[in-house]
Amino acid sequence: MATEMLAYIDRKSFIHELSGATKLIIFIMWSTIAMLTYDTRILLFLFLFSLVVFWISKIKIREVGFVLLFILAFLLLNNVAIYIFSPQEGVKIYGTSHLLFEFFGRYNLTAEQLFYQLNITLKYFAVIPAALLFIVTTHPSEFAASLNKIGVNYKIAYSVSLALRYIPDIQRDFRTIAQAQQARGIDLSSKEKLGKRLKNASSIVMPLILSSLDRIDTISNAMELRAFGKKKKRTWYNEQSFKRTDYITIILGLFILVGSLIITFYDGSRFYNPFV
Repeated sequence: MATEMLAYIDRKSFIHELSGATKLIIFIMWSTIAMLTYDTRILLFLFLFSLVVFWISKIKIREVGFVLLFILAFLLLNNVAIYIFSPQEGVKIYGTSHLLFEFFGRYNLTAEQLFYQLNITLKYFAVIPAALLFIVTTHPSEFAASLNKIGVNYKIAYSVSLALRYIPDIQRDFRTIAQAQQARGIDLSSKEKLGKRLKNASSIVMPLILSSLDRIDTISNAMELRAFGKKKKRTWYNEQSFKRTDYITIILGLFILVGSLIITFYDGSRFYNPFV
């Protein structure tokens, strides 16, 4: 399972031993802090703390490397788009302008703009490790149980669980179909031109869609035969009850949440301003 993208990775660690509900609650609080604050000190703390938790979980970077690179590429694109469409946003927020490089018109580069985009980047860096850890250290069935435990309808929770379960299956199907197509002489390697590779890749998409639809039909029929959804409530085989470590972790998360919100809003603004 460790070779699959965004699949559950089984390890012996403190993070894995926490219940899915605990990890979900902590992730919600963590994301709330990262979304609300623009205080660089808090974002740096969240990022460094995330790295420590990542190390404790015993998950290796290479096991989530592909997803991490994809998110970082999106982050780079996001930063470029921010500068193109709003190159003076930092000046508006912090109320000062310290010119670093003079280009043309409103595209002059200021320290305020760089600082603002640094905070945007830190927001990603604070949330990404926590999000990846939550996904790869929580079994899909336990994740569904945790969603149901915090009040989400069990039908929705089970749908999310099924989606997470079939990410590895779709990846395996993709590799199997790709290998079969390559055995028939369809080249998908870097030796071919990009346009030709994209055209050849389309020969994988249709079989993958059809196999996925066939799997959906099989699962839906099985669930219907077992009268899924007839009752208002259901039990969960992989549900974990709260232990002492879960309560301690949630209390620690609450302290971090409250402390971060106090530091963020104590002067009436979400933005830490070093230019004043």
